[in-house]
Amino acid sequence: MKHQTIQDLNGVAQVEAIFPVMPRRQRLERWAALLERNPERCLAAFPGTEYMTFEVREKAQCLGSPLSVAFADPILCAQGLKNDTYGEAKRFFELADWQLHAIVCHCHVGGTMKAGWAAVQVRSAIEKEGELFRKLREAIAGWPVFRFFTHVRE
Repeated sequence: MKHQTIQDLNGVAQVEAIFPVMPRRQRLERWAALLERNPERCLAAFPGTEYMTFEVREKAQCLGSPLSVAFADPILCAQGLKNDTYGEAKRFFELADWQLHAIVCHCHVGGTMKAGWAAVQVRSAIEKEGELFRKLREAIAGWPVFRFFTHVRE
């Protein structure tokens, strides 16, 4: 039996999801919760993701990694997680390279990490993303051109 995402199946049949599509934050929170179920579990780290070429990094896999924990979850797979590669995790969880690197790379922890540590890094990616966009939105709102348009509307 071939695994297909809901998007793939929609091409040949009308598919109704049993549960609503999770937004990015909810997918990341689920991944963190999965890791927190067994915080002492020893997971493998990806070796040197920052030194890999783009093509190699996108296809990189590491057996027993935090990405493997996410891919073992039927709910995340039903949401569209296709495999446990670095590139797929980056796409599915909508993470920047620097965020995913902080979660899975060996340069932070050595060859292995505890699942609880990885969960903290996943939760950190959620919060840092929100903080970054808040600061960006505030900075842009202060640009003179946007102050002009705000003044015109009043």
